[in-house]
Amino acid sequence: GKGALLIDVRSQAEFDSGHLDGSTNIVHDRAAEMAKAIGDDKSRPVVVYCRTGRRSGLALEALRQLGYTNVVNGGGYSQMLDGKPKP
Repeated sequence: GKGALLIDVRSQAEFDSGHLDGSTNIVHDRAAEMAKAIGDDKSRPVVVYCRTGRRSGLALEALRQLGYTNVVNGGGYSQMLDGKPKP
């Protein structure tokens, strides 16, 4: 969505090979780093994505456990490019 923080949770090499404009690369298992990037507003809109949606799902669950309430799994990078987020 407009104004959402985009977090690409793939590896640095995957990110370097192509990513969405304006996205931040934080590997999926680094929830504390994601929380720092999001900030104190637990309702800030955030979209996490990876290659297929699996790692972004793990990141989403970790962020929910930290109390973030407005996080969406965007699915895979190619889905996001096509404008078709994960159902």
